[in-house]
Amino acid sequence: MAKTFGWGQAYGTVAQIAYVVKDLEASIDHCIKDLGAGPFFVIPHFRREGQVYRGGPNTSDQTIAMGFAGQTWIELIQPLDDEPSLYKEVIERSGYGLHHHGIAYEDCEAALADYVARGWQEVFRSPVPTGGEVIFIEGGHPGATTLIELLPASPPMDAHFTSLWRAAQDWDGKDPIRPFI
Repeated sequence: MAKTFGWGQAYGTVAQIAYVVKDLEASIDHCIKDLGAGPFFVIPHFRREGQVYRGGPNTSDQTIAMGFAGQTWIELIQPLDDEPSLYKEVIERSGYGLHHHGIAYEDCEAALADYVARGWQEVFRSPVPTGGEVIFIEGGHPGATTLIELLPASPPMDAHFTSLWRAAQDWDGKDPIRPFI
């Protein structure tokens, strides 16, 4: 039987769907009113020491909001500057909208090796507040229309995102925007 997170999602499957957005607050409002999601937990400036984009250091800044609609973990990303980034790259190529699918692994480096063996390429990595690093990959399948984010599945990550999921259960609509940590 597959290992699952506290919110019921199995490891090694799509745990997150992420979008790049022009206006974070408007996108949060849409997700709450039209998709039944919320509340959302915001990281006002996601600019981490050690970010690597296409092989070099990266100082791009973005605001990120995360929330749940049922078991679906939604991530909204708004770039805040003109620095080169994976987020700006997708906007320039295809506009605002779907950016990536996040798949959680206990060993992201082993998962990366498997994807690389199948033709995928690493394009971005960054430390995250719940521990470990996320790794973005692209181009490994002719049918792929989006990036994949390898998410580090760890007890702290599970505990934190399960707490966000719990906050969404029977949410009364109060305090729709909250701090991530």
